[in-house]
Amino acid sequence: MTITTAEAPVQARTSTRPRRTKGRGGGGQALRTIGLYAVAIVVGLGVWQLLAVKYGPSLVASPSQTLSAARELAADGTLGNSVIASSRRILIGWGLGVLVGTPVGLLIGQIRIVRLLLEPYTEFFRFIPPVAFVTLAVVWLGIGESSKVVLIFYTAVFIVTLNTSAGVMAVSESKLRAAASLGASRRQILQRVVLPSTVPYILTGARLAMGNSFLTIVSAEIVAAQVGLGSLIWTSRNYGRIDWVFVGIITLGILGLVYDRILRVIAMRVLYKYGAKV
Repeated sequence: MTITTAEAPVQARTSTRPRRTKGRGGGGQALRTIGLYAVAIVVGLGVWQLLAVKYGPSLVASPSQTLSAARELAADGTLGNSVIASSRRILIGWGLGVLVGTPVGLLIGQIRIVRLLLEPYTEFFRFIPPVAFVTLAVVWLGIGESSKVVLIFYTAVFIVTLNTSAGVMAVSESKLRAAASLGASRRQILQRVVLPSTVPYILTGARLAMGNSFLTIVSAEIVAAQVGLGSLIWTSRNYGRIDWVFVGIITLGILGLVYDRILRVIAMRVLYKYGAKV
């Protein structure tokens, strides 16, 4: 009895040790990740400062000058208005591109006749950059919001369509035959086999489309916009304010990073059961 009583607490203590080690390991990994991010940022700021010293403020604004310019633009509302205007155009155009590109990609991947009918157009237009249509968009739709939204939609829809159709065609033939042999209808196969397997491809297409939307918004706003980050960069160039140009460029990068992170977090929580790992 004495031996049994002595062994019980030892086993209990032993069983709790792996949990403590796991917690410490997870916390240490998070600290290392944060530390590496901090080191990367510090190194980048150092290189930036060296370039500013070498080439002078007329070519490269230093980090302190850029920060001062950002405060100046934020104080008079220019930076905030530009961020809101560009974000609205990007999110509307990108969202429409995802909403249209996903079902079209599913149809192209599943139905051969649809693929044969639409493939000449998708293969033709996806090689024409949105910048080539900026002038036509302004002539046809004016300098309002429609021209910018349509250009971003054009940017996003082909990327999402091609990635979605590639995901559909990558579904294993054995899975489709197994579902059909069990009596599943075409609609059930689409909902329970094809769509879950295609979700990672759709998510990848959506992220790529988001990145390309930021490329398009600058050229669209330079040509036909009074407010926006692209307009801010172009106006700054006309006034010779390199520090304002740096503010616009850095804001675009931060905005894209934030939107991509939000998209990844939403995908991990909502679409994790479909294998959406980003």
